[in-house]
Amino acid sequence: MKNLTRYGLFLFGLCAAFLLAGEAGAQVLTEEVASATYNGFAKAGAAIGAGLVIMGGGKGIGNIGGNAVQAIARQPEAGGSIFQNMIIAAALIEGATLFAVVVCLLVALG
Repeated sequence: MKNLTRYGLFLFGLCAAFLLAGEAGAQVLTEEVASATYNGFAKAGAAIGAGLVIMGGGKGIGNIGGNAVQAIARQPEAGGSIFQNMIIAAALIEGATLFAVVVCLLVALG
């Protein structure tokens, strides 16, 4: 645990140094180079965001499916209504996930 804390603090300091160096270095660079650098960071952030959105959506739909199967196993006569509610909830999660991925891709490709 001690090593984990030490590495975490080291990584935090390293990230802070890069952020501060980027802010100070951007003043010396031309506007075109600084814009390209920040544009690259935006595209990388959008790609990471798209991946996180997909993982979150998959986890949400997996939880819905697993809990629906458990509920149907406990009360089989309510299986029809549980299934309908599961499909509606999964569709809502899928729609929000698709919207977020499209926004991330627009940032990354724009």
